[in-house]
Amino acid sequence: MKKILLIEDDVVLRENTAELLELSQYDVITAPNGKIGLELAKNTLPHIIICDIMMPELDGYGVLDALSKNEKTKHIPFVFLSAKTERKDVRKGMDLGADDYITKPFEEDELISAIESRLAKAAILKDRSNHAQENAIENDDELRTLNDLKNFFDDNGTSINVASGDVIYEEGQNSNNIYLIIKGLVKCHKLDEQGKDLTTALHKADDLFGYTSFTQNIPYQETAAAIQDTELVAISKNELKNVLNSNHKVTLELIQLLTDDLTGVKDQLLQMAYSSVKKRTATTILKFAEKLNRKPQESIRISRNDLASVAGIALESLIRTLSSFKEMGLIEIEGRDIKILDLNKLQQIE
Repeated sequence: MKKILLIEDDVVLRENTAELLELSQYDVITAPNGKIGLELAKNTLPHIIICDIMMPELDGYGVLDALSKNEKTKHIPFVFLSAKTERKDVRKGMDLGADDYITKPFEEDELISAIESRLAKAAILKDRSNHAQENAIENDDELRTLNDLKNFFDDNGTSINVASGDVIYEEGQNSNNIYLIIKGLVKCHKLDEQGKDLTTALHKADDLFGYTSFTQNIPYQETAAAIQDTELVAISKNELKNVLNSNHKVTLELIQLLTDDLTGVKDQLLQMAYSSVKKRTATTILKFAEKLNRKPQESIRISRNDLASVAGIALESLIRTLSSFKEMGLIEIEGRDIKILDLNKLQQIE
């Protein structure tokens, strides 16, 4: 069980947040101020620290500064939790070495997502470090896997926040950037000759997208838009070319990723050509649940237009099919939310 140190002087917020984290299967240690929190960090060496900024005794900036000077604690992921939302405050925290900055009030999913991503990144970096030591790797900067490449994006890319419904790039624009999704969901789509909107791909957290040609100046062949509030990092195409030229192992993994993408598109086209409307609808619901990392008992929120577009069927046909699935007891519908009630039967729809 991962250990979290929560440093927060507000008693109610501290207790509520600790309870939330414990329900998410974390071992939580709490401190009412920065001075006590600093001592607990040194003595318990938690896996991650969540810390308020404005506190008595020692503020959050002081805690982070002291931890960064200690060999045992300087590598512990550190996330600020604060009501200070001005850009200069955020910048100050990140300049001191914080891994993330969450503003109050925050959503439960936002906090858990930030913790999970920072713990995952720390685990990856630790694995890379251990692997390098065990194998006495001479060139420690070489990228070897897609995870290494994604870490490169995270460390060197430009952060972009996109609200749900906003366009990231449009078909025909210069394909200057490649993107990695940190959090959220992105739909790529284009219009056919009849003006029908066709979804060409769905991309979730940890997916790369936006690549066209690395050798020619080909514009984007589709439009990309967020269908949830989304956090991205972007690397220029030229910078990525330089990375791939000097890291041949990760180039091979990227080629495999592109091959898998082509296979997925082929399967989607075959499904659209030969599957029944019910089969396409069921498969699309399952695909959205997978992309949104939802368990069967959890609802997915997605527009009917997006479902119809991905399934390749008319909106009216989709709505009729969803109604029939509801009558069959396969799904539950409430507004835009869809909950899978019978996963096995939905997978067996023909």
